[in-house]
Amino acid sequence: MPEPRVTIKIPRALYHRIRGLIHDSGFRSPTEFIVHVLRDLLAESGDGEGDALSRHEVRAIRTRLRKLGYLPAELRPPEEER
Repeated sequence: MPEPRVTIKIPRALYHRIRGLIHDSGFRSPTEFIVHVLRDLLAESGDGEGDALSRHEVRAIRTRLRKLGYLPAELRPPEEER
């Protein structure tokens, strides 16, 4: 079951800059990128809540590593991560 979500408003120009920045990066949307960045910032603060990666984040990281050539294309994640 997906986590409940709320809407956060950002300037439209910033949204468009993020959308351009993430093109071909492995992020599916500006929202996904923003959540990733915010979790990283929280993890740096040492509160402990941002330390664990979700299954979706692990898949996104693996996809990016494959696109960069660090993982072979035929490597598939274990069943429990699908």
